[in-house]
Amino acid sequence: MKYVDLNASMALPGGVVHGVTDPTEYLERLPEFFETLPAGARAFAADSLHYDFHGPRCVKDLTLERVSFGKTAGENFMEFAFRHNCWKHEEDLLVRYEGVSDYRIDVAAPSGIEPRSAVILDEILPHPDGCSHEIAFRTGTVMVVCRDLTAMWVEADCPDKP
Repeated sequence: MKYVDLNASMALPGGVVHGVTDPTEYLERLPEFFETLPAGARAFAADSLHYDFHGPRCVKDLTLERVSFGKTAGENFMEFAFRHNCWKHEEDLLVRYEGVSDYRIDVAAPSGIEPRSAVILDEILPHPDGCSHEIAFRTGTVMVVCRDLTAMWVEADCPDKP
């Protein structure tokens, strides 16, 4: 990640805590490149709940459930389906990438009880092809370069929902 700090330190009354996630620099720089992001990427990155760790639409703690590939009108697309975390989210997230020109999946096998596909945080940046979307997981990252993306929150089918 260029601006999101995945290993920040935070001073608390009891001492310093290391290894926390901090999107502060990304959020401070977002206004600098906001207008150069494609419309869908811009809307998703600028959503006020996107980086609100306690909010119902923060990507942190979502779980990557499915990745699909396809082609329409001569363009490659990808879709990522993220499952909600029952303790935090009430919706699942579907991200569709249109005009995919590149992608990298670098996620290692899990080394414990935590699923390898639990999202730590993400970062959307301008790219000559449109935008890049990097998603950090506990065991690696996924990066997609595309013309634009669409993020859609959908009602979750959750047995723990009241």
